[in-house]
Amino acid sequence: MSHGAATEPNPAETPGIPIIDIGALAEPRSAAAAATARSLCRAYETLGFAYIADHGVPQPLIDAAFAASAAFHAAPLARKQSVAINEFHRGYMAFAGSTVVTSTVARNTKPNLSESFLIMHELAPDDPDLLARKPLQGPNQWPGWLPEFRPTMQAYVAALDAVAQRLLHAFTIGLALPQDYLAPLFAKPTMFLRLLHYPPHPLEAPDDQFGSAPHTDFGCMTILAQDSTGGLQVRRPGGTWIEAPPIPGTFVLNLGDLMPRWSNDRFKSTPHRVINRSRGHRYSMPYFFDPGMDAIIECLPGCAGAGNPPRHAPLRYGDYLMERIDKNYHYRKVLTAGS
Repeated sequence: MSHGAATEPNPAETPGIPIIDIGALAEPRSAAAAATARSLCRAYETLGFAYIADHGVPQPLIDAAFAASAAFHAAPLARKQSVAINEFHRGYMAFAGSTVVTSTVARNTKPNLSESFLIMHELAPDDPDLLARKPLQGPNQWPGWLPEFRPTMQAYVAALDAVAQRLLHAFTIGLALPQDYLAPLFAKPTMFLRLLHYPPHPLEAPDDQFGSAPHTDFGCMTILAQDSTGGLQVRRPGGTWIEAPPIPGTFVLNLGDLMPRWSNDRFKSTPHRVINRSRGHRYSMPYFFDPGMDAIIECLPGCAGAGNPPRHAPLRYGDYLMERIDKNYHYRKVLTAGS
């Protein structure tokens, strides 16, 4: 597959979802990187989803991360609860612990049929935001009974951060922004790695019950590793749902709700959902890469003009994010009640 090329996969496998080789982004000033950025932007403008290949994350590291996630979720519930999610949104979230009530694409009333372990950006012990106990600025939790878990996940996060930084640069190329225009907004990025486990979907479940209910992601971009099980579905602009099956050697890339705000709706944040019909267990690892909590999200230069005024009011990312976390995750209601 040539650098910068978007290839059409087998329509029976991935109808309308391109596979884009992003290897050229390793040389960000090259003509091949510019071609890759154009391919990514076409995907951003049409569906908001793509498969990315030649991403540079070693397959053995991805396999190790999946194995560590499966080992954690196989532990007894009491052990997992010993690292129950803390006020900083890090740790174990029990089964059916979230209901996406802030979704703008569906009225979701039933909890997601999944459990997860959340890891966020690491902070030094003397970080002023950590010392001030600002929202989401606290310590990660680690399952001490799995000694390889922490180093594996830290290596995996570092590898994905490098991919996200390259994709962010492609975003600036696509919008004809100066190379480092967005750097101040991501000087201290907000990062989430969510290790998800979906048990088999109940045969008797009603039609409005999902492993992950229809939603769009909150932030900037999501880089998803999924196992071989399948179950991810993406909504086309016309309203039909299509499968986004796993393709070896690729991640699924999708945009979150900040991208339309930045681009004045040029780029899409696309609804998606998960239903695990496999009769087996499904594991996935979405990595969310977002700006700093103090970043102001507003229409970027060149995205508005005569006859095309900014369509979204500016907002502070941290305020926007905390509203969604507080509303969608059940443990936040317990914290709020106890405060």
